[in-house]
Amino acid sequence: MKDIVAQRVGVFVDTQNIYYSARHLYQALVNFEALLKQAVRGRVLVRAVAYVVRSDDMKKEEFFKALGNMGYEIKSKDLQVFADGSKKGDWDVGIAVDMIEQAPKLDTMVLVSGDGDFVPAVEHLQRGLGCRVEVMAFGPSANAQVKEVCDQFIDLDKESSKYLMKKNGKSKRK
Repeated sequence: MKDIVAQRVGVFVDTQNIYYSARHLYQALVNFEALLKQAVRGRVLVRAVAYVVRSDDMKKEEFFKALGNMGYEIKSKDLQVFADGSKKGDWDVGIAVDMIEQAPKLDTMVLVSGDGDFVPAVEHLQRGLGCRVEVMAFGPSANAQVKEVCDQFIDLDKESSKYLMKKNGKSKRK
């Protein structure tokens, strides 16, 4: 494995997953800047992508601009609303495809999501493409299998105050 400082890293953020985990568990917002810093940890950042679903819950343009200013590339799509009133808005397949496409350019993939749907993608990236895959998520809302199959699980719950902000945008540090 490459020296940790020379590792080329890609960060792939399932924004809805991490946003709703923080909201549900802590009634707080995510500090995406601290999240990116932790994901990179002094290594060479090649690409950071935040996948967002446009919905009424998030202040769209202001939020997207803030993510862009932090160094994230934004990929967005609209929330689908079906005739029966049900809603769907996820990027699971898009994130997995992007990670597989970027694999030749990266040594380490950092997936910011606790979604168990990513287990087959994580396993393929490791075994089929030789990538190290780290997963960052809030432990209580992360799928047990995704925690197990990744090379390293970074539990944001362990230092939640570092990764959370109050609704006014201030860090929740004590």
